[in-house]
Amino acid sequence: MMRNSNNGCLLSTRAWIVALILGVGIVVSIFILIYYSRPPRIKVVAVTAALTIIPSRSTVTPTSFEILPTDNPNITPTLQPGSIGIGAFVQVSGTEGDGLRLRKEPGLSSEMQFLGLDGELFQVGDGPVDQDGYTWWFVVGSYDETRQGWAAADFLEVVTDQ
Repeated sequence: MMRNSNNGCLLSTRAWIVALILGVGIVVSIFILIYYSRPPRIKVVAVTAALTIIPSRSTVTPTSFEILPTDNPNITPTLQPGSIGIGAFVQVSGTEGDGLRLRKEPGLSSEMQFLGLDGELFQVGDGPVDQDGYTWWFVVGSYDETRQGWAAADFLEVVTDQ
């Protein structure tokens, strides 16, 4: 009987070489697959931020009071400190974030013009008018004269020069 020259191995030398070549081929194939299947590199570019500054409505402070003329030019209107009157600057206050409905005419049944937000600044232009259990003042927006209407005094706070 002739013995096989495998020196006790189950596989021949030729089988080992074929297995080694196949293994190396599989490993190289995996590396090629990984290399070509990765996502493309994204070029990193510096981004410049665009910043828009919107001034807060509550930080507007009047620099002077404009007193509107009265029917009698001999009488000079004077405002008591802390009281609402024509020419005084007031801000919306005490609405607990709900805002104040400024109306076309004094009274609760009048059409709402717009909503004044807490801290929004207005100048008093007319009033007072007592209607529906409230004292109403006609106010004009200090930064936008189109924002005007009648407001209940209970939700207005006088802004004093400090």
